[in-house]
Formats: sequence, C-alpha cells, structure tokens
Amino acid sequence: MRILWIKADLLYPLDSGGRIRTFQMLKELNSKHEITYLALSPTSDAELAKDHAVNYSSRQVWVDSETQAKSGLRFYAALLKNLIFSDLPYVIEKYKSESAIRSIADAESKSRFDLVVSDFLSMSTNIIDAGISPDKLLVFQHNVESQIWKRQFETASNRIVKAYMYIQWKRYDRFEREMCARFKGVVAVSEDDADRFANEFHLKNVLGYVPTGVDLEYFSDAFRTPERGHLVFLGSMDWRPNVEGIIEFVASVYPLVKAAYPSARLTIIGRNPSHSVIQLQAADSSISVTGTVEDVRPYLGKGAVSVVPLRVGGGTRIKIFESMAMGLPVVSTTTGAEGCPLSMG
Repeated sequence: MRILWIKADLLYPLDSGGRIRTFQMLKELNSKHEITYLALSPTSDAELAKDHAVNYSSRQVWVDSETQAKSGLRFYAALLKNLIFSDLPYVIEKYKSESAIRSIADAESKSRFDLVVSDFLSMSTNIIDAGISPDKLLVFQHNVESQIWKRQFETASNRIVKAYMYIQWKRYDRFEREMCARFKGVVAVSEDDADRFANEFHLKNVLGYVPTGVDLEYFSDAFRTPERGHLVFLGSMDWRPNVEGIIEFVASVYPLVKAAYPSARLTIIGRNPSHSVIQLQAADSSISVTGTVEDVRPYLGKGAVSVVPLRVGGGTRIKIFESMAMGLPVVSTTTGAEGCPLSMG
C-alpha cells in the first residue's frame, strides 16, 4: 500500500509523546508498506531530522517553513491577529501554508496514494485544500484536542488567559467536529477518546483506536538504580499543561513530601524548559531541571517514583508506559492517567 503520512513537524529528536508514538507506528508500517512522509521543515537546523527520516519512511517531502515562535512580541502579535481576523483556532491557522497545499497536491498527482493520513489536525486544512479525495483520507487523533482547550479554560486563574482559552476552546470544538467529519475515517489512541468522538461529536466515521505501546527492550529495568526519596517528572517542558502541572505540584504537593522526607529530591526531565520551570530550580536546591537530554532512561532509572501531576491532558501519556516498563512506580492525577488501561490504586 502507498501511504502519504502528513505531519506538521519533523520527528527527530524523539522528545515528545506525539513524536514517539508516530515514530513507532511508522517504523512498523514502513516495513510492510511504502511510506511517504511530508512535513513542514524549518529553514535551519533540520538536517539531522531529515537524515533520521529514513528509519521510518521510504520517501520524504519537506516543505520549507519558519520556526513557530512560542513567546515574544511576534508571537503575541500573531495571537492577537488570529483573535481579531480569523474564526480558526490559532494552533490550526498558524500551519496554513500555500507551499504545503502545493506540495501535498503534487505528491498525490505523482504517486496516487492508496491512503493519506493527517497526523493530528494541524495540517488538515492544507490537505483538504489540496483536493485529496475524501475517500482516501484518514485522521489520526492523538487527543481530543478540544477537550484539552476546555480544561485549560477551566483551570486558568488569570481572567485574560481564561477568556482567551474560552474562545480557543469554542473555536477548536467547532473545528474538530466539522473537520473530522470530512475524513473517511478517524482513529484515536484510546477507547475513551474513540467513545468521545463517536458519542459526543456524533461522528459516524470513527474506526477505533490504536493502543499506546512502548519498546520493552529499550525501556527495561536494566537502568533501574532507584534513589530513596527521588521523584522524577518526564515531559516536554514547552507544553503548557506540563509546565502548569509541575509548577502546581511544586507549590502544593512537593512541600508535603519534603516534610515527610527532608532529603527528597525532584528531577524535571524534558526539552525546552520555560523560564518559570527553570526558576523552580533556582528557588529550591533539591529541584533539578535537565532540559533536553539524549537519553531519558538514566534519569528515570534513578527515580523512586515518577509523578504525573497533570490537570489538563488528553489521549494517553506515553511517559506512564515508559516508567512502568522500567519498573518505576507512577503516581498520577486522574487526568494524567486518563485513557491508560490501568487499575487505579
């Protein structure tokens, strides 16, 4: 089967749950099918990621794009422009690209794919505008994204942020319902998500879900050297729910842990930590922030407990499966463990 797999970003480094999940799926699919991977590519620092693509695809199409800012004047100007002049969610509009539309249409005209997969909805408007036949379109949903925006609205304390999250939630809820209905099939990552798409969105094209897995040989207990009182948190530290979750944990839960175990330590593992996360380390010498690491296993292996203090989330948390594969106990909020086939104790 000839498959065109379309995603907004490059897969390397494997430093987020979405990238890890997609990589593992494509690696298996590529052993049996012909995979063309099409993604937006920043104009610099992308060569390693492009070289890595041969591990999960037989052909690649790169669409030149600018790196999307996540802070600064330009970022906030883009948010304001979207708020005033568009009815699309910002996280969808920022990926609209005439170059992407042309590249998708050109790839389809040359190869006549049997299946075209939109990985997340990020590139979905480009796919539709490229004129791909709906009969061959499938969307792979790592989360029910509108649910994440709803939870960000519900947990926001700042009134301006809360108002903004409300608008984005309502926009994404409408967009997600309407866009998913335009695809031949919708595939989720958990039974909970599949049920939401079918029952809450009333979609008739939900094909089911692909359970989250983990490489048991890679994440094994061979790396386990647990240190008493050592807590670890793993996650992309430029994703708002992770940032807010660990800040709230340090403010409300970690002091209770330290009161019971004065020698307790916390290591926060993950890419691109925000200033507010780095400040946690500056304010408390028992907290370490690693930033990007080549291999998370030595850091996880030293943990006595893996904490997942998320108040906002969707899909499934790969970090939970990775910790469990290493024999590392996990303490999570209900939201953090949502979608995982686990017995809560």
